[in-house]
Amino acid sequence: MDWLFAHQGLGRRVRNTRRVREVVGVAARYGFADPLRAVLGRRLSRWRQGSTPQDVAQQSAAVRFRLALAELSTTFIKFGQMLSTRADLVGEEVAGELARLQNDTAPDSPGVAEATIEAELGAAPATLFASFDPVPFASASIAQVHYARLHSGERVVVKVQRQGIGARIDTDLSILADLAELAERHIGDARRYHPVAVVRQFTKTMTGELDFRRELRNMQRFRANFAGEPHVRFPAPFPEFSTRRVLTMERLEGVLVSQMKRRTAPEDELLEFARRGARVYLDMIFRDGFYHADPHPGNLMLLPGEVVGVLDCGMVQRLDDDLREWIEDLLGGVVHGDATAVTTALAELSTSSPVLGRQRLAFDVAELLDDFAEQAVGGAGGDIGVLVGGLMQVVHRHHLMLPPGASLLLRMLAVLEGTVRLLHPSFSLVEVVEPYAAAAVRRRYTPGHVWRELQGGAREWQRLLRSLPGDLNEMVRRTRAGTLSVHLEHRRLDPVVNRLVLGLLTSSLLLGSSLLWSMHAPPLVGGVSLFGAIGYVLALVMGLSLWRRAKRSEEPQD
Repeated sequence: MDWLFAHQGLGRRVRNTRRVREVVGVAARYGFADPLRAVLGRRLSRWRQGSTPQDVAQQSAAVRFRLALAELSTTFIKFGQMLSTRADLVGEEVAGELARLQNDTAPDSPGVAEATIEAELGAAPATLFASFDPVPFASASIAQVHYARLHSGERVVVKVQRQGIGARIDTDLSILADLAELAERHIGDARRYHPVAVVRQFTKTMTGELDFRRELRNMQRFRANFAGEPHVRFPAPFPEFSTRRVLTMERLEGVLVSQMKRRTAPEDELLEFARRGARVYLDMIFRDGFYHADPHPGNLMLLPGEVVGVLDCGMVQRLDDDLREWIEDLLGGVVHGDATAVTTALAELSTSSPVLGRQRLAFDVAELLDDFAEQAVGGAGGDIGVLVGGLMQVVHRHHLMLPPGASLLLRMLAVLEGTVRLLHPSFSLVEVVEPYAAAAVRRRYTPGHVWRELQGGAREWQRLLRSLPGDLNEMVRRTRAGTLSVHLEHRRLDPVVNRLVLGLLTSSLLLGSSLLWSMHAPPLVGGVSLFGAIGYVLALVMGLSLWRRAKRSEEPQD
């Protein structure tokens, strides 16, 4: 244990040695000892807590991974849910399995939530509210939710953070950060997945989720974005009854999409509600660049008057101009069956190059779009969820690395389609997306948009010209002082360099052997130079090895 705490400064950040042992022990018990051994070495055997049960050992790696995260509870469940949106990293099978992780947990003991409210708001719930139900109607790993009524008469729900959850999550985040750092250093295959960057992004998300004031601001922004639109409604927050650990918001009265099977309604009304809900989310993406990222059936509600109610604004995503234009290009290519546009969108946004080549990537995308088009039979649109799954498989196969926001956006569209199809199975998200994609293309060529692009380019040129004299002067100064250095970074060039070196050695050996042979350099065996003959044999072996490596690199990989 002392070795791990000393390594990479882990002891400065992780105090709970018991939790470290628990995390490592659970991971090893669920069959992940090999990657841990690469990091911990022989010390792993001291931390293992029993062998892998037979019924668990027979499960797939994806199932075992989900079970391990579920046993490790809150932070690791949340981490698994985040990874379920990153099929480009973990593959569709693992992502699909991790999507099954649930956060429902037993509530805190009676009186704990009331004590938290009093500590945060300065008074007991009996004083703050006209009525407060001490029994929560919902309980998750981070918070539980209670019904209440304000003295002014409004019916509200009060979201209260679980006792001690902040400290437990902070400890787990430290452990995850250090395991990611060790994995990136000691496990070669892990480096291409950038575990440190992934955990850093997850830490940022979790830190924001623990601060309920951020969710309050999200609700205020959504309400402002959709002000004056009568067919969508977000709960109104009450800042005077909210803090970092307590959030009070309006109670919406309606039927959740997850409960719609209990409600009988005309088919055309359900289809219209499904379209309306989809348009709300597409307005968030294409119009506002700020969207609700968790449209599962428990977060969408049918309110009186066929109004769409959107709940739980804790998980949101902001889109910059580059990401918004990327999704516009991607969906536009899907709608029109343009494999070139989709391939370009994937390749340009990815932070890595396709390992199988751009041509193979284009072929895989074209094949996927052909399959998607065949689904649209009888005027019905294809399944966006299946398309997103296929795209993630292509991305994973080619080792492309998409930004977290792009993966989350694609996953959100798939979840959105699945949710609204609970209302009407024949609903097609593609049909609703098409006018948005077309409008996005037209918007790019409006005078205002073109002028903003030109202004942005002019500012970049202005910065470059302003800094250029100083940069050139610094380069000249360092050149004169002999301190100028150039740092080159290559990616995936090691196999190419190795083959080049082997080719040069083979050529040199063949040339040297020829000279020894032709000069009859002693010792001679049957009139033939012995060293010349040995050199020829070695050159032949090395040449055959080089040929085999070259052939393997040309073979398509799945």
